[in-house]
Amino acid sequence: MRVAVTGGAGFIGSNFVHYLLQKHSDWQIVVLDALTYAGRKENLQDVWEKIEFVKGSIRKREDVEKVVKGSDWVVHFAAETHVDRSILDSSEFILTNVYGTQQVLEACRKFDCKLLHISTDEVYGHILKGSFKEEDKLNPRNPYAASKAAAELFCRAYHETYGLHVVITRSTNNYGPYQHPEKLIPKTIIYALQGKQIPVYGSGKNVRDWLFVEDNCEAIELVMRKGKAGEIYNIAGKQELQNIEVVKTILRLLGRPESLITFIKDRPGHDLRYSLDISKIEALGWKPRMNFEKGIKLTINWYKANVWWWKPLLKK
Repeated sequence: MRVAVTGGAGFIGSNFVHYLLQKHSDWQIVVLDALTYAGRKENLQDVWEKIEFVKGSIRKREDVEKVVKGSDWVVHFAAETHVDRSILDSSEFILTNVYGTQQVLEACRKFDCKLLHISTDEVYGHILKGSFKEEDKLNPRNPYAASKAAAELFCRAYHETYGLHVVITRSTNNYGPYQHPEKLIPKTIIYALQGKQIPVYGSGKNVRDWLFVEDNCEAIELVMRKGKAGEIYNIAGKQELQNIEVVKTILRLLGRPESLITFIKDRPGHDLRYSLDISKIEALGWKPRMNFEKGIKLTINWYKANVWWWKPLLKK
């Protein structure tokens, strides 16, 4: 089996590459990554000799075709993902997340390759009560989410129009090793370690479902094996917490005072709560293994042990 992983030097992508190499040592893994600020060779340095790496962009068809040709599957992580950046300027999100995905789809169609598209729970918008199911309507409320919803629609159109084997996963907020400090959990850990003030939007009562990244990797691999073409599968950790609860938990585990918390002006279009129904993927035989208390301890310990990894990012 040859698997191409776009965005394989990013947070979830690099964790997925590690997971596949551990579980399927006989598989060939080829990674395509542009090595922007969030994609780093350091994320793959311990497996560098076990993979094929192509530095390139999903916006460029020739780069995409290099990794898709001869592959059985493409697992498509590559994307701009930070909501705050999308609010400041959405153009890069359209080019990468929409146009880039179309380039991946075209390459898969040309070389008859199966595609697993990685999406997000944010395409649903927020939900105050209950949980979203896969057939619920899309209602993205920020430019990032809109770009991911558009990418999904292209994926589904290519399945219906060309018969391309496409499967989509929508996951909740991931956390774990190799996550860039722009995101809530690594930023909170790193700032707490340094005794810096930790910014929290609004009242901090926005609710997210937290999914340990290795659980997500396991679910994605299962969908590759058992998922049905044309279908969508929700993936969630079933660990719903307010942002302020997450920050206070990290401070408690690190022995730092809550006086480090600084509430700042809320961002525009800030979704109040995400929640996914995962009965569909549970029927395939998956459920999350990691509870938040254990997962956040593992994550904190990783950042404490890998200062070399995150310290250069602070300078940038």
